[in-house]
Amino acid sequence: MHYYVCLHQEGINSIPKLIQKAHANNYNVVVIPVNANMLPMDPQETDPTYPATVLSAVEWSSKVIFQVSDVDVDSPNAKLREYSKAMLMRDVTWAEHLQINGSIMVRLRGPENNNLAEIIKSRTKGNWFINVPITNPELASFEHRKDATESEIEEAQQVDPWSWWNELRFATKHNARAKVVVELSDSDRPSRECVRRWLGEPIEAIIIPSSLFVLNRSNYYVLQKEWQTIVGHFISVRANIIISAKTNDKAISQYAEYAKKLISDHGDTHTLNSYENMLEIPLQPLFDNLDGDTYEIFETDPVKYKLYQEAVQQVLLDRVSEAEAKRKLTVVMVLGGGRGPLARAVLNAAEITKRKVRVYIIEKNPNAIRTLSNVVKTLWSKKDVHIFSKDMRDFSPPELADVLVSELLGSFGDNELSPECLDGALKLLKPDGVSIPCKSTSYINPIMSAVLHNNVSQLTLTVQAFHYGYVVLLKNIYHIDEPQALFEFTHPNRAAVIDNTRHKKVSFTAQMDCVLHGIGGYFDTVLYKDIILSINPLTHTQGMFSWFPMFFPTHPLTIKAGDTISIKFWRRVDAEKVWYEWQVCEPKESELHNPDGVGYNMRL
Repeated sequence: MHYYVCLHQEGINSIPKLIQKAHANNYNVVVIPVNANMLPMDPQETDPTYPATVLSAVEWSSKVIFQVSDVDVDSPNAKLREYSKAMLMRDVTWAEHLQINGSIMVRLRGPENNNLAEIIKSRTKGNWFINVPITNPELASFEHRKDATESEIEEAQQVDPWSWWNELRFATKHNARAKVVVELSDSDRPSRECVRRWLGEPIEAIIIPSSLFVLNRSNYYVLQKEWQTIVGHFISVRANIIISAKTNDKAISQYAEYAKKLISDHGDTHTLNSYENMLEIPLQPLFDNLDGDTYEIFETDPVKYKLYQEAVQQVLLDRVSEAEAKRKLTVVMVLGGGRGPLARAVLNAAEITKRKVRVYIIEKNPNAIRTLSNVVKTLWSKKDVHIFSKDMRDFSPPELADVLVSELLGSFGDNELSPECLDGALKLLKPDGVSIPCKSTSYINPIMSAVLHNNVSQLTLTVQAFHYGYVVLLKNIYHIDEPQALFEFTHPNRAAVIDNTRHKKVSFTAQMDCVLHGIGGYFDTVLYKDIILSINPLTHTQGMFSWFPMFFPTHPLTIKAGDTISIKFWRRVDAEKVWYEWQVCEPKESELHNPDGVGYNMRL
């Protein structure tokens, strides 16, 4: 994704000159009032004093964000309200004429915005950038008032502009074209939790007033470290930057240069970024054969197979002493061998530890078998490696294994049916044999993400979207509380009666007012002893990207700070499939999602 750095200056007389000035000072975009260059006129008049031809159609759409008149369409004063509506509609009509899919920025003035919401819902073109102060703008006035009492200041600090946006969001029925532009203020720095909550919103940009910049020792304008951190968090969720400066400010070029440096420092440039907030139905490798592209993504993970290799090394050293190394053979079965990365990890481990291994690779995908056969023929022809084109549950081995190695884990640990597969493969393992991995645990937490909610809502035309679990690279999210353990599976499972159904109720506490949009799903797995792979945000294995988290949507529910959020989760099994059901039961009971696996299920 490409970021933009935008210049916002009041009192500019020529739009083309402003764009030229912005471009010369490293800005890509400008904010201009829709009624720039307009003389005082009756709001019913529709002709501005600048024609559409001062810029080309492409320039209007790519270089300009329109700021509408700062009027109050929700004023309690009926005359002012009607006048404001007329002014706003004149601005919007002109902006829509100039831009094909343009951007209209409107400032929120307080909690009452129902009329504004109706106007937003009535328009079908472009995006609405809702300008919200990050803290109560009234606090700024106290700096110039010596008569302000402590209680007045405390009361003003309790006003939360996020709630203004939240009321508007519900009033517009979660309109996906309404995005947030958060305005920073030099009068009050937001708390860490306040910033984290904004990251769960559809952030378009942040406005940085020039008053936040300070001169450093090199006589260069920078932000103080605390503000650098805050801005960095917003950049990490793809927020663009709008610099708000006075007309004659001589340092605008330095502000832009510094903003671009912050983008360079905090903007994530990983190749998988195209998957951000993109909902994907989880893979079903037991039922479907994976394609080459999927294998390739998994194989490029720089961390996962290194840790698998370390786990096999430790097993070989534990099971075969130095004295036995030359004569004792360890039989390793790779279950679901894919195109060979796990087998490669096993052979590398054997070489490093100087232990003898015989490797059986069991793979049901005939397309992967072709690649595997070529690898064995060209690279491992002198190794004790054997390929079987079989489903592991139907495989009759020539001998039993000392070690089973598999990577059947999905984003939720058990959602690619690792319990069912490894239970079915138990007959392949010696009584004292070990499994890598030996344990997996799933985790859940409540999350707020307006972006993911909108993405799910757009799918409802074709599927029962709120009854699916999705794999998604979570970006614009707010963790309402930390993840907690849900279900656990151990391998090998030698229980007399094997039951892979599960049910648990987990409770969380909200730190701030927010909106519950769904449930985040994660897992960690113990490969062997203390060697662990994790996508739990609290313990995420650094550099590993093979698994994105899961997202289980719920319908939006307003949450108050201190509320208990209780979630019931089930893993159900019948003769044909496995599925999850989930339900929010506190602070308010919601519908049961995915009953009987009507949406998302894993076919056996």
